Amino acid sequence: MRRIRKDDQVEVIAGKDAGKAGRVVKIFTDRDRVLVEGVNYVTKHERVQAPGRGAQEGGIIETEAAVHISNVLPVCPSCDEATRVGYVYEVEGDRRSKVRRCKKCDATF
Repeated sequence: MRRIRKDDQVEVIAGKDAGKAGRVVKIFTDRDRVLVEGVNYVTKHERVQAPGRGAQEGGIIETEAAVHISNVLPVCPSCDEATRVGYVYEVEGDRRSKVRRCKKCDATF
């Protein structure tokens, strides 16, 4: 189980965008990177595509790039702060489930 999941609210703690927050759009597990909405914009030189169906214009575009997973912290929904994550098992009848727990306020999310 990963400490950061898709659609989690996270805050960047290192790099040029430190202090910014956003929603996780995609997780690249093989590279340990996450794509965060509105964070880490880079300029990209795009070539003009062939004319016809779905033709794209070329030029310099701005796009979001992935951030390493160690440079983001999840934001706890109850205390609304970036926090480290612990795990706790919740028991419901004969089933056990592992849930994430905020290290600051002990709320599960």
